[in-house]
Amino acid sequence: MRLFAAIHPPPAAVTDLTARVAELRIAASVDARLADPAHLHLTLAFLGDVSDERLVDVESALGLAAQSFRHGRVSSPRLRLGGGGTFGAGRSTVLWVDARGATDALDMLSRLVRLALHRAELPYDDKPFRPHLTVARPGDRVHRADVRADREALHGYAGPEWPADELVLNRSHLGRAPRYTRLAAWSLHPAAGC
Repeated sequence: MRLFAAIHPPPAAVTDLTARVAELRIAASVDARLADPAHLHLTLAFLGDVSDERLVDVESALGLAAQSFRHGRVSSPRLRLGGGGTFGAGRSTVLWVDARGATDALDMLSRLVRLALHRAELPYDDKPFRPHLTVARPGDRVHRADVRADREALHGYAGPEWPADELVLNRSHLGRAPRYTRLAAWSLHPAAGC
């Protein structure tokens, strides 16, 4: 099964972003492949394919990472979605929105998650962590000028602030309309105990 660890923005942040994305040029394109608002997330670590037998090890590693993160924190990190950019080129072009606010805390959480996975000898993608949320995969199906205009339009976007209060383990189901299943979650609130 394909797994990843993530932070999910709350419904108010998703609703605000969805309204902003609806105003973009790509929203009018049937070929843009907009991200499903129900699945928006900030990936902390992508594990890729993990055997069913190792699921307990993954859950244990993420639980330890969440516990380490909570230790010594006064509150959950406060974030907001804002700004934007693109990754890739041609068929691989992705339009994304930045995470802003306490991103240093997100960096720390990502490092703790990856360290726990490493110690448990579990796979993960070791690309540098860049907190972002994918909003569309226009690829080369949408004119580059429209993608550039939307990227520029997102520069002025600033969504509502929200606490990153939960680390979530998700299973990814591939296909034309990818979907994600929530498998487990751990509180990031310091009051949840260590």
